[in-house]
Amino acid sequence: MNNLQYIPLVLLAIVAVAFGLSFIRFMLGPSRADRVIALDTLTIVAIGAALTAGVWTRSVFLLDIGLLLALLAFVSTVAFAYYQERRNDR
Repeated sequence: MNNLQYIPLVLLAIVAVAFGLSFIRFMLGPSRADRVIALDTLTIVAIGAALTAGVWTRSVFLLDIGLLLALLAFVSTVAFAYYQERRNDR
């Protein structure tokens, strides 16, 4: 293996650390908004993992999964913002 083949492994290790830290924040978040932000961060980390694995394995399927996760994260964040807005109006 040459040095360029280690880059995806290093990136996946960084993504794993980021996932662990975000999961801890998700579990310990004192408010609902903190947990939603941590869940959004977990989704972004999962997108990064899918894209890194897709580039590493040259699989287009994993890139599509990353795109689907990004769409799901956007819709869930908008839904939470709508819920918070409706809750504050009362």
